[in-house]
Amino acid sequence: MSDINVVVLVGRLTRDSELKYTPSGLPICRFSIAVNRSKKQDDQWVDEPHYFDIEFYGKSAEGLSKYLLKGRQVAVQGELRQDRWEKDGQQRSKVVIVAGTIRPLGAPPQNSGEMGGRRYAADTIPSKTESANNQMPIPPAIDEFTDDIPF
Repeated sequence: MSDINVVVLVGRLTRDSELKYTPSGLPICRFSIAVNRSKKQDDQWVDEPHYFDIEFYGKSAEGLSKYLLKGRQVAVQGELRQDRWEKDGQQRSKVVIVAGTIRPLGAPPQNSGEMGGRRYAADTIPSKTESANNQMPIPPAIDEFTDDIPF
């Protein structure tokens, strides 16, 4: 039997995404998300946040990075990677999620003006046809269902 390394998370960005490039020109989009876990404490339910670092590579990362702003809810599917290094004679490690698929969910954050030096508004997200022409896998911010759903 082979090993399985799959993770799926839905959470909110804790800060605007950061787009960088490797020396060979490969785009890397980095960001963190917070995922709340509800637990009972005494007689009340409280949210306990957990924070995860995400890395997304390639042309899709370059196109999607401008939509990954603080407060935006996203679904992330990927795998875990453990980075290991030595610092001051101490062995260190960190687990990072390497995303294979990222899907922005819901509407953009309420404050859609200047955020982190980037201009953002809901109407800047391309339609499905524009996404296909530009080969950018960015879904619209608002569901475009035309069918009547009975629930």
